[in-house]
Amino acid sequence: MAKTNNIAKRFDGKVAIVTASTQGIGFSIAERLGLEGASVVLSSRKQKNVDEAVEKLKGKGIEVFGVVCHVSNAQQRKNLIDKTLQKYGKIDVVVSNAAANPSVDSILVTQESVLDKLWEINVKASILILQDAAPHLTKGSSVVLISSIAGYHPQAAMAMYGVTKTALLGLTKALATEMAPNTRVNGVAPGFVPTHFADFITKDAAIRKQLEEKTLLNRLGTTEDMAAATAFLASDDASYITGETVVVAGGMPSRL
Repeated sequence: MAKTNNIAKRFDGKVAIVTASTQGIGFSIAERLGLEGASVVLSSRKQKNVDEAVEKLKGKGIEVFGVVCHVSNAQQRKNLIDKTLQKYGKIDVVVSNAAANPSVDSILVTQESVLDKLWEINVKASILILQDAAPHLTKGSSVVLISSIAGYHPQAAMAMYGVTKTALLGLTKALATEMAPNTRVNGVAPGFVPTHFADFITKDAAIRKQLEEKTLLNRLGTTEDMAAATAFLASDDASYITGETVVVAGGMPSRL
């Protein structure tokens, strides 16, 4: 990431909620928005993770508040929005980052319970969190959905996960239409980023090398790369962009 003192303050006075934001890409997004001046609301399933992430961001001088929120729990989703409003009085940015990939099975042998979980966390939760948040979004607000390059090419070992990310490409378009003109909705489709979530792919040196060779930049992405793209789309620098998904994958094949 750029040095802190070189980062623009595009989110001064803004309030941003980031789901699944105590580690990995979500944490880097929360950090970036906070370094740019946002009051950031962190969330994830475990209180311990929330507390640790809040302390890390406070240590960087970021105004941050943490709420436990399992995105498939209706009461916890409502609580996330209510607590944000009680603390800050408004919502300017929502980044929906929560995702699950509980299976490496091919689609036709995936258990129904796993299909339900993938749909529930990766697609439905984004819709439901926005149902709660939408009435409170300010004019000029922004939503960013975190999709995946796998949404363009669902590959074996993560095929159904990829299909749920394909659904987010359509959801981004549909919500952009529905929430215009007061709220912009865009997506970020990360390539392969070494995080705890992607361990099963990126920790194998041979597979990692293959992935690096599929990029044009000969490296995997960083969580900071994803955060920078998300911050751009959420900011007023992207005020004439809505309904789009930006692929952040080092030139890895996605689409024309």
